[in-house]
Order: sequence, then structure tokens, then C-alpha cells
Amino acid sequence: MIKSSYSVIGVMSGTSLDGIDIAHITFKFNGGWTFKINNAETVSYTDFWYKELSNLVNQDLASLVNIDTNYTIYLSDAINGFIKKHQLNTLDAICSHGHTALHQPDKGFTYQIGNLKQIAELTKQNVVCDFRVQDVKLGGQGAPLVPIGDQILFSEYDFCLNLGGFANISFEKDYSRKAFDICPVNIVLNHYSKKIGFDYDAYGNIASEGQVNLSMLNELNGLKFYQLNFPKSLGLEWVNSNVFPIIDRYQLEVKNILRTVVEHVIIQINSVIKEKPNASVFITGGGVYNTFLIDRLKDFCQNEIIIPSEEIIEYKEALIFGLLGVLKLRNEINCLASVTGAKHNHSSGVIFYK
Repeated sequence: MIKSSYSVIGVMSGTSLDGIDIAHITFKFNGGWTFKINNAETVSYTDFWYKELSNLVNQDLASLVNIDTNYTIYLSDAINGFIKKHQLNTLDAICSHGHTALHQPDKGFTYQIGNLKQIAELTKQNVVCDFRVQDVKLGGQGAPLVPIGDQILFSEYDFCLNLGGFANISFEKDYSRKAFDICPVNIVLNHYSKKIGFDYDAYGNIASEGQVNLSMLNELNGLKFYQLNFPKSLGLEWVNSNVFPIIDRYQLEVKNILRTVVEHVIIQINSVIKEKPNASVFITGGGVYNTFLIDRLKDFCQNEIIIPSEEIIEYKEALIFGLLGVLKLRNEINCLASVTGAKHNHSSGVIFYK
């Protein structure tokens, strides 16, 4: 049934593995969409699940199927805990991204765990999930999916930039939404921070003490991915094959690795946003808290950098997957061909009824 108001839970787990973002959102439609995030929190991964999810790309399909079942139970428990804590009695749906296990759109394949029908049975709620598979079947990248939310909810900004495991961006060009992954960010920074005992480089303090290695920087900037036209997307497999081998070959101190990677990130981001000098760049994701990276970007570019409220920084992706779920319930377009390269716009995702 088409309604003017929806109460949903948006759920997101990203490649940076900082946890499961869960947000209770009210969406209202009156000629346009408005939203209110009522409650939101991040459920940190246990050590077991952090290690398990870090190693997904090395698993065979049979192992992934087993992990999928166990992760669905784990995810359902986290969502049930959130529902109980906030006494949510009436929901239209849980709208969940799941967690990316494998992403190889060039081979026509993508796999998100935590999207089994079991999640609806365990939560006793309607669930909208598995948003990527249909797009890949239609010849698309299956990513990024957030740009339609940028278009609908944050259209006042020229660029919407997310700094998570990867940097991705969306913007209007030639009367349609364009979006793509720019480069890896936290997936690399966190990897090397852990080698010296830190989960991440808080505020970019370690990177700020390092020196740029120009040879490594030039080699990273020379990767073929950066020359490709969009649509294009990245996954951990690409980082393992292309980025880590370059960095490890130089055998640098971690502070110099982090400093060089930060420089690489801002160069790649600037290569996109410099097309519109003075344009507004709305930045979300955990990378916003890397103040050294943000300050370097401000120094490097000629754009207006806008940092929103902490609530939007932390939960924008959970918010937008909530919106994608609502659009699917209404059988409306929630996946843009101009972004993913699919054959046509479509309403993506699977609905499991309680």
C-alpha cells in the first residue's frame, strides 16, 4: 500500500568494519521526501566477526554460505536488540544492505551476506534487502547505491562525498546523477594503523608526522582504475591485488605510509571536484574525523567543504538504505542506470514478509 509516512529501520555495514549502523527513521512524502532520524547507534563487531568479515574474500562459496547463515543470525540479534531498546512497536520494514562478501561486477557477480529470508523470520518484521544483485544482472556495477538518496535528500549540494572504506562521490551532470568510487581510504589507512597497534589513525595524527614518498605516491596515482571512465566501483579484492603490493614493496615506516596514502586520497578526490571550482562538497563517513585529511583537502582544493551534523556523518548510509527500502515497497525507482551502468533504471531489492 502506498502511504505518505513510513517508519523503518535502515541497516548498513561497510568495508571499514567499524560495526553495524542501525537507524530508526521516519520518512514523509508530500510532493517531496523529508526524513527524521529518531534513534541511531553503531553496534561494534566482536573480535570474532571482525576477523571473519576481514577474510571473506579468501573464502570459497561453500564457506561463505555457512558464514552467511551465521551472520544473518548475528545481524538479526543486533536489530532485535535495537528494536527492544527503543521500544519500536510499529515498523513498515527493516531495510538492510547486509555486508559485502564478494563484489566482482565485471564477472557479473556480487554477494552480500545477511540478506537471507531468515532475517525476516528472526526479527518478525518485513525486510527489504539484497539491493545489489538485480543491478548486476542488468549489466550494472551494483554500486554505488547511495546516490539516489543524495539526489532526493541532499540535492542542495553540488557534490556528495562519502569517506568510508572507499571514497565515493555523486553529483548532477548532463541532467542526470553520476556517481562512482574514487579511491580506497579507511580500508588502507586502518590496515596499516593496525600494524602499530591502533584500530585507526585518530584525527590523522600519525599521518601528520610522516613524510610523503613521491615514488610510491606516483605509483599509486598511476593505477589503471583512475583512468577508467565511470561507472566504476571498487572492492577489497582490488585493494589486495593492486594497492597493498605497491605499498608493501617500499617497506616504509607506518607514519610515512599513512602520510603518502592521505596525499594520494586528496589528489584523487581533487581530480574529480576541481571540475567545479567553488562548488559545495558535502562530506560524510568516518573519514570526516580524520582532521588531517580534511585539512589537507581544504588546502588542496578550491571548493567549499561542508561537514554536516554528527548524526548525518555517522548514519547517512543507513538513512539512505532506509529510503531505498521505502522506494522498493512503493515499487519506485531506487537504482539509477546513470550511476551503475545498468540497462535501465529499476526498483531493486528483495522483500521478505514477516
